[in-house]
Amino acid sequence: MVLGVGSFSQGILSVFKENGCNVSTYLTRPYAHFGPQQVGQVFDSSTTPNALEIFDQQKPDLIIPQSIDWAQQPWAPELLRSGIPLLCPTGEALLLERDRDYARRLCQRLGVPFPKSYFAPTLGDAISILRNDRRGFVIKNPLCSPSSPIHTIVCETAEETETWLPRLDYREGVFLQEFLGRAELGHIALVTGGEIHSLISNQEYKRAFAGNMGIVAGAPLGGLVELDPEDRYGLAKTFLHPLLPWFRETNFHGPVQITAIRTPQGWSALEYNVRLGVTCGPVILRLLKDPFRTLLATARNEPIKIEFHTEKPFACSITLAGQGYPYTELVGPQFPIRIQEELDCDLWWNEVTERSPNQLYVTGHRIADVVARERTLGGSIQKAYANIRRLHCLGSYYRTDIGAPLTCQGDFSALSHPNPDQVGDTITDFSRPSL
Repeated sequence: MVLGVGSFSQGILSVFKENGCNVSTYLTRPYAHFGPQQVGQVFDSSTTPNALEIFDQQKPDLIIPQSIDWAQQPWAPELLRSGIPLLCPTGEALLLERDRDYARRLCQRLGVPFPKSYFAPTLGDAISILRNDRRGFVIKNPLCSPSSPIHTIVCETAEETETWLPRLDYREGVFLQEFLGRAELGHIALVTGGEIHSLISNQEYKRAFAGNMGIVAGAPLGGLVELDPEDRYGLAKTFLHPLLPWFRETNFHGPVQITAIRTPQGWSALEYNVRLGVTCGPVILRLLKDPFRTLLATARNEPIKIEFHTEKPFACSITLAGQGYPYTELVGPQFPIRIQEELDCDLWWNEVTERSPNQLYVTGHRIADVVARERTLGGSIQKAYANIRRLHCLGSYYRTDIGAPLTCQGDFSALSHPNPDQVGDTITDFSRPSL
């Protein structure tokens, strides 16, 4: 059972279902229900707010939360006492994602490079920090949650930071993290039985528009994934393995993702997450030969030996966004969606509804995710773009530069027709030219 909505839930559960599992979803938000409904039984939190009633009825063998908000629910303590395997760390281990300043202090204690950062409880404190340390800061929520009053705002200069500070909601304070550039890379592993098992490296395209322009969206507009059990880029070695004593001390077991940034001085940690990841989760499951038993053993904190499907080690995901996104206060009509040709890759639905057989309509700002997995990185990009061009909806758009360097700005529209031979099989070649 997944706790969530939208394409993440549909993608995760589809792979489990293909592997012989009975699947269901506890819908945690009032939108994006269509995708999970296509895969298995759904239960709405608006009509059954106590999830334990559903758990007692369904008796799931494994629960996979889409976000860490489950821990703030009134039924969370009873869920933990029930002993149902949960694919998420708990207690102090959950603070690695939940509390940004906790993660900063942990990195400082264990010698993990981390940008210069501050927690400011009030506007006055934030202004004082900037007065004493004039630099650009990325403004973040101190306590990570989809319902946080602040979402990531990237300010590259002190002047930009200064302009934003008076406009923020300080109910939870604000976390100011030194801006170090755009060359980001992620790595996801499973921690279980006191050991770290690397899975993939990934790159997410978080800004709204092609050319890496626009604001940072609520969820990535696309991404690249590479099977990477050998930790090709050294992110697990630099940012996860130094945490191994802490993982064991806190009984951490579950997924962990490090997002890091490369500077002339080397890599630096940006943040940790303890979920499979919205754009990466279904890809990870497709790469595992036995996804159910692998994740179940992880949720039970048991030793594992992971086997992978290696014939298609690269994946590309692209999001089809609707009119007004990422400015969600702009709401457009419920336009019809046309699928002009059958897709030959994964298609996961977000905010859509079916009014009549085989006729979908948009109900929100994120419409669908197209995910293609291939033998080469260039092949996965080419296939993803070939498929997303088969979807049509008035006012919708997608980034045309997935695969281009995150460090550049400009017109990368030629990537809509990439030549696989021109794209190297690495997701971190920040110096490669646009195609």
